[in-house]
Amino acid sequence: MSKTKKSSGLTLLGHPAKFPEEPSVAILETFPNRNAGRDYLITFECMEFTSMCPVTGQPDFAHLRIEYVADQLCIETKSLKFYLASFRNTRSFNEAIVNRILDDLVAACRPRYALVHGEFSPRGGISVTVDAEHPNRPRKRPPAAALGKGRQRAT
Repeated sequence: MSKTKKSSGLTLLGHPAKFPEEPSVAILETFPNRNAGRDYLITFECMEFTSMCPVTGQPDFAHLRIEYVADQLCIETKSLKFYLASFRNTRSFNEAIVNRILDDLVAACRPRYALVHGEFSPRGGISVTVDAEHPNRPRKRPPAAALGKGRQRAT
């Protein structure tokens, strides 16, 4: 199969481009899911996500994890990288950013399921973790013993 057929309709993959100045769902490119008859989990990790505090303008740093089960369309990775980089100069609260990413992902590829998990670095000794999920369904609160799982507590 030729390179043209493989990447038909993709504008970023295989081409030089500059990072967008602001986030937009239009940045996210998709390609047909060749395994649409099967539910399988796709996970993206972004260890160096940055945005800006809407009040102070100082940078916020986060580890983002995006998980989704594709339906007919998959998100193209390079377009996701450009999309996430476009938040670098965006002033917004952490909670709004995670929900915006979920909304744009859902608008771009209409997944069967999606979760955006953001772990934002501490500010003033307090870190923020935000989970946004599609479809929106109520979740049971985890037992207290599960809270902070994987994190060491000061003794």
